[in-house]
Amino acid sequence: MQSPATSLPRVLVVDDDQDCADSLAELLQCLGAETRVVYGGAQALDELAGFQPRLVLLDIGMPGMDGFEAARRIRERPEGRDAFLVALTGWGRAGDRQRGRDAGFDLHMVKPGEIEALKKLLAELPR
Repeated sequence: MQSPATSLPRVLVVDDDQDCADSLAELLQCLGAETRVVYGGAQALDELAGFQPRLVLLDIGMPGMDGFEAARRIRERPEGRDAFLVALTGWGRAGDRQRGRDAGFDLHMVKPGEIEALKKLLAELPR
């Protein structure tokens, strides 16, 4: 793990599809991010305080706690209020996007996330 003083953006990847989550984290590391991966909404909440990510890429369709509920709970926590929350999901209908905004997501991206869009996200994050 990098030191907290590092200039690398911290990104928490949350997806129940472990291959997808791990691959995305590897890609983000290649793009210059420090990453952590968890495979569910409850794990994301557990990881939040210790890792303090600047960006959270969160799947919506997960068993147990879905991404909408995880986003709401992240926003309730002091360490999650300023994180940039992105729904990275297969759910892309207008109703899904509205539910995402209501839950606290800052951005909604449909899988697979485009590399250029991820690069732009990382470049625009405050350090």
